[in-house]
Amino acid sequence: MTSQIKTVLLLALLSGIIIVLGGMLGGRTGIIIAFGLALVMNVGSYWYSDKIVLSMYHARELAPEEAPYLHQIVEELSRNAGIPKPRVCVIPEEAPNAFATGRDPQHAVVAVTEGIMRILTPQELRGVVAHEIGHIVNRDILIQTIAGVMASAIVTLANIFQFTAIFGGNRDEEGGGNPIAGLVLALLAPIAASLIQMSISRSREYLADDTGAALCGQPLALAGALHKLGVASGSIPMQSGNPSTEQMFIVSPLFGNGGMARLFSTHPPLEERIQRLQAMARQG
Repeated sequence: MTSQIKTVLLLALLSGIIIVLGGMLGGRTGIIIAFGLALVMNVGSYWYSDKIVLSMYHARELAPEEAPYLHQIVEELSRNAGIPKPRVCVIPEEAPNAFATGRDPQHAVVAVTEGIMRILTPQELRGVVAHEIGHIVNRDILIQTIAGVMASAIVTLANIFQFTAIFGGNRDEEGGGNPIAGLVLALLAPIAASLIQMSISRSREYLADDTGAALCGQPLALAGALHKLGVASGSIPMQSGNPSTEQMFIVSPLFGNGGMARLFSTHPPLEERIQRLQAMARQG
């Protein structure tokens, strides 16, 4: 199953959870109200996502003369992708990492940490930038925002249902079904929404790897970069890391690569991503 099809199915599953919870609350009106509240909360973050996250990580825009090679590869790869050249920013962090942000290709930003520019070879850095431009080309920021809107709606609906189940009296009179079963579903729905969000994020990471490898023409360069970043992420923590932005980075700044951490990470296992890239290289 391709990443695109999987993403569509997971978004449909999120929609289904909203419909079920809305029906439990009394029909279409509850769905519209809760979804509207979630939409208001998330639209602002979508339009201003670049400013919010760049400010969160104290990023500053890099002039071309400060990092000529970085600007050169961003321009080359964005031209290969058929999009305007994104702005280029640097994050004052030793932890090696990178992300892309901006609501569309016309307002995109590629941000890298100081640490990643120190440990990667020029070709590996090119692979990382290609991955981030892949996110921009694939409109992943928009998709993540839609998933966030739906997940927020689910949490809102679940909270309302929990409140009414506890304090709203007997729901059987309103045709609401078994209140205990409904309460259990309302407790589990936000967990399911979070797991679906993680699955969507993982699908988009695989897709960005594929797109990035095609853009730079060197899957092994991106694979080598991921290996170095994986080793470094366990020993150099991100000082200003924030769980709400974990999915934006090329490797998770908050989790290790094994044990329980793997289950709750928004990123696929690094060894699987590396193996896929190596397979791409073997296939030419």
